[in-house]
Amino acid sequence: MFDIVFKLCMSLFLGFLIGIDRQLKHKPLGMKTSMVISVASCLITIVSIEAAHKFAIPGQNVMDPLRLAAQIVSGVGFIGAGVILRRQNDVISGLTTAAMVWAASALGIASGAGFYFEASIAVILIIIAVNLFPMFIKLFGPNKLNERDLSLNVVVEHIDGMTAVIEQLQSDSMRVKHSKVKDVADDHQQIQLVISASSKIPITEIYHKIRQLKHVLTVEVENISA
Repeated sequence: MFDIVFKLCMSLFLGFLIGIDRQLKHKPLGMKTSMVISVASCLITIVSIEAAHKFAIPGQNVMDPLRLAAQIVSGVGFIGAGVILRRQNDVISGLTTAAMVWAASALGIASGAGFYFEASIAVILIIIAVNLFPMFIKLFGPNKLNERDLSLNVVVEHIDGMTAVIEQLQSDSMRVKHSKVKDVADDHQQIQLVISASSKIPITEIYHKIRQLKHVLTVEVENISA
């Protein structure tokens, strides 16, 4: 009995570590959700293992002790899919959080099967991968890995304004990844861009440069990187 309680408590703690990381970053997966997933996965794993021994019939085919637990990995995918969002600018976000949902279930399975040391090492490595590695890459990695995606919506009153916007972005070494142009009211045009820019360039600086261009009426800049 003590062993079962310890497994459930261990899974609760590991799920808490995953959840607190997401909640500190204001992501959809919070502490409560992560802990519930981890504990439930642990419980199903325990039931699956214990049932294989309790209901096994001597001389008959041996039951697979992790058959029920194996369904957790596919079943938890529905929860992961729920945190993947598609924004109005067609950018997908929430993939890391969805992966953390899957990781929380894996930690619960590991705890339920009694692999406490392995689960503890795994949660440490997961948190390092999500938090420390991006900081290291930002400081010492190539410039290509230090870029972030921005959504840029600009309304101009003349076609030359759109050309000026593109030329300004290119002069600042920004790459246009996606573009969309449409007419708006009063013979104005709107250009919607997804650009890749260095994380060292403040959004306010990009806004100011575009806003000062001739024929530019309104500017909207949004950071869309996950």
